[in-house]
Amino acid sequence: MNTTSPIDWDEMFEYLPGTIVELKSEPGVLYQIDCYETSMVPPIWLVGNPRPRYPHQMRIVSRQQVKACELELEPSLA
Repeated sequence: MNTTSPIDWDEMFEYLPGTIVELKSEPGVLYQIDCYETSMVPPIWLVGNPRPRYPHQMRIVSRQQVKACELELEPSLA
């Protein structure tokens, strides 16, 4: 990993697509993160919301919908 990169990798992996968030300016209204666009400022796009957002504008509510790889043993390793 390039440590001199302008990309905030920790932030990018915290705000993964599928994460459910609440905008601090709209308490009780939930949005799902559509994508984190590293070349955009602000970088976070929400499903059903036309404006990109900064992380400080939202609160993470749930990560249950986040797509991640499954951790299963390969049959040849079992």
